[in-house]
Order: sequence, then structure tokens, then C-alpha cells
Amino acid sequence: MNTTTTIRSQLEDYLRTKGLTINRFAEISNTNSGTISSIINGTRPISMQQLDRITSGMELPEGALYELYVEECFRYSPNWRRLRPFLYRCAELDKLDCIHKIVQLMMDSLIYLPLLFDTAEDWYQQGNESAAAIIYECVAESEKYQHSERLALCQYRLFSISVGSNQQLNLQAATKFEGFVERLDEIDQLDALKDLANIYAALGRWGKVDEIAEKMGRKASILYRNKYQTSRRRVLHKEPKKPLFLYIIYSYLLRSGVSDARGEYEQALSYVSLYSDLDWVVEDSEEARQIIAQYKMWATANRYMYKLMMGDVEVLPEYVAYIEVRPDEILPALYKILQAANRFGLDIDSVLKKFEQQISEFATGKGLTGTYNEQVASDRYIRFVIELAIYHLNKQRYEVVVDYLLEGLRAATRINRIWATRSSTEWDGNHSSSNGENHSHHWRLLILGIISMLGQQEGLSGQEISEWL
Repeated sequence: MNTTTTIRSQLEDYLRTKGLTINRFAEISNTNSGTISSIINGTRPISMQQLDRITSGMELPEGALYELYVEECFRYSPNWRRLRPFLYRCAELDKLDCIHKIVQLMMDSLIYLPLLFDTAEDWYQQGNESAAAIIYECVAESEKYQHSERLALCQYRLFSISVGSNQQLNLQAATKFEGFVERLDEIDQLDALKDLANIYAALGRWGKVDEIAEKMGRKASILYRNKYQTSRRRVLHKEPKKPLFLYIIYSYLLRSGVSDARGEYEQALSYVSLYSDLDWVVEDSEEARQIIAQYKMWATANRYMYKLMMGDVEVLPEYVAYIEVRPDEILPALYKILQAANRFGLDIDSVLKKFEQQISEFATGKGLTGTYNEQVASDRYIRFVIELAIYHLNKQRYEVVVDYLLEGLRAATRINRIWATRSSTEWDGNHSSSNGENHSHHWRLLILGIISMLGQQEGLSGQEISEWL
């Protein structure tokens, strides 16, 4: 005896249990009685609209019969006009298992690949990334031996979707995706390179940042010349997400950050001049004007910062006055000012006093929020605490040093507790080693602070300790 559960068998059982006739159920479900009879007899397929009405008539939750409807869709010859609305309803109700089953069955016929890919793109634009990822993964698997732009775009979407707060997983995603960039459309390559550079910058992989930023700037410059600066101007087949000139000057900004990280401040200043002098920019939209104003502001702040890091202490009062009226710049600037103070033996007590409220807010966790930059923000805070400890160590304020090291330990513990909770709710066991690396990273930062303290006891100056770290 066949005991397979189907929509028809469930409907028949429901009518029998409730003592309902087909005509009465047709009234309840707002469905034609002949349609109900044909469905029960198996002589006609069930449409998406009919399924939802039957589900409602049977007093079941929305989507309760969708798992069974997957088989229904493939009982007859698959029809995109039925499958498409079903996929969209599954996405709407977060029925991801159903989407996976449907897509797997559809992949037997390659004619559905373009239709499925377009569906994933639509979901991605709507923000339904979980549903879109299922299709992207299946399409990518199907075309893994191809060198198609569609495969590369699937990999780009999967990379973008996978970026989160776990930096080790971000590195794995970036490494996997990087080899597909050149297969993308030339416009999409710019955004892909920008996103990759951001990931590698967050990870402190400055060699990769420099390599990718140079490539992005070069490609964007070629497109810009072809579009605006040649006698035979070329019309782009589509526009990038941001004004084209942004990718050029963002490459300069990234490379100045690379030079900063390497301690090459003269080189960093040369890049600052490249993204501060923007008379060559042709675009004149409101967005373009805002970008130009933003970059000029960053150029001013970074010029002060790099000069200070080169030992030009005369710029410190101007730098402090500049950031005082720009709240978003205060904490990043204070970190660099502390570094300069520890390197050159500067007295910045008055500066720390001026911004003690902002430092206090930073300590309460306001600097520890974000998405994939959350670990970066927490790293920055702990490094900030270490620089503060080194500064006060150089001033022989040992009780203050201990207080800051303890604060760093509390911050590391707080951050690790948050990630430990996430690891048990958001990530599976395969990610445990990555989470462990995130956790131990913060302890290593604090150990550096303790080493600084020991170095002071051995007679090293605050400048020597700062340079060694």
C-alpha cells in the first residue's frame, strides 16, 4: 500500500476529518469546486494561487504545504510559469530548504540557468541575500569549469554576501574570490577590487591592498580617459555604482594608508596631493561635489597627520584645532597623536584633557560597533589603550598604566564573550578555529602592552618601545 503523503492525500484527510464536502470546502477556500475535484482526482496540476487558498482553507500556516508542492511541481513537466512564483513565495516566507530542492531539480536542465540567475539577481537587489546565495552557489557549481562572466558574478555575489564580522572567514572569502575578478565586466571589476581592498585593509594585508589599489586605479584611469579625455570618447555600456573618478582617488587614499602603515610618510604625503588636487574631475553632480569635499577634508587631516608622524610637531596645534570641530575625526586622530607622542617624547596632556569625554565614550564601547569592521574597531580600541598606557608609562604614571592595561583586558574579554556567543548561534563547528584566532588576537595585543611595561623597567624609552612594537 502506498502511504506517500501528498497535498491531495492531506486534503482528502482534512475533508474526511472535518466532514466537509468538496462544494463546502470550495466556498471556504474561495476556489472553484470543479478545480478542487480535479486536484483531488489528480487530473490537473495545482497552481500557486490555488495552493495558498487550499492551505488557508485547511487552517494551516502560510507555506505549510510547500515541501509537498516541490514534488507537485515536478510531477508534471516543469513549467517556469509555475516555478517562478513558487520560488518567489518561498523566498518571501524564508523557505530556504524548498528553494534549494527546487533549484537542485531544475539544474538537471541547463536551459533554466539564465532564468535562475536572473531570479537570484532580483533577490540580491531586494536584499534577500540568503535566498539568492542558494541559486548563486548552484549556478557556480554548474559552471565551475567555464570561464564565463556569469560564473564570476556568482562568485562576486557570494563573496559580498559572506563578508561579516569574522575576519578570518573574510580572508578565506577574499582569497577564494580574487581569482575571478578579471572575468567580470570591466565596470564590475572596479567595485570588486574596491571591496577586496577594503577586506585586505581591515586585515592589515598591506601588500595586497597596495597591489589591488594600484590595479583599481589603473583600470579606472583608462576608463576615465576613454570616457572624458580622448578625442574619440567611448560611451560606457553601464555606469559604476559610484562616479568613475572616485575609484581613481580612492586608490590614492588606499595607497596613502599603505604608506602610513609602513611608516613611509613622505610617500603617503605624495598620495595625499593626488586626491586633494581634483581640478581634473569632469563630473559635476551633487554626489560628485560631496565626494570632492569629503576627500579634500581627508587630505587636510591626513596632511597634518603625516607631517606630525614625520616629526613636524609644529602642526600639532593646527591638527588639534582641525579635528576639534569634526567629531568623526577625533578618535582616529588621537591614536596617531599618541603614536607621535610616544615616538618623539611629546607632552600631550592638554590634548588628552581636551578630548577626555570622547576617550571615555570610546571606552564604553561606542567604537566597537559595525559589521565586518567590528573586529577592526575593537583592535583599534585595544591598540589605542596600549598607546595610552605607553604614553603614561613614559610619564612614570604607573597606576594609570595598570588601569589602562586592565581596561584593555576587560575590553578583550567583553569582545571575546560577544564572539563566543555568536559562534554558538550563527556559525557552525567548522568555524571554531577561526573564532579562536579572533579571540586570541586581542590577548596578543594586550601582551604587547605588558611587554612595553617590562621594556620600561629594562631602561627602554617610550619612543624605543613604540618603535619596537
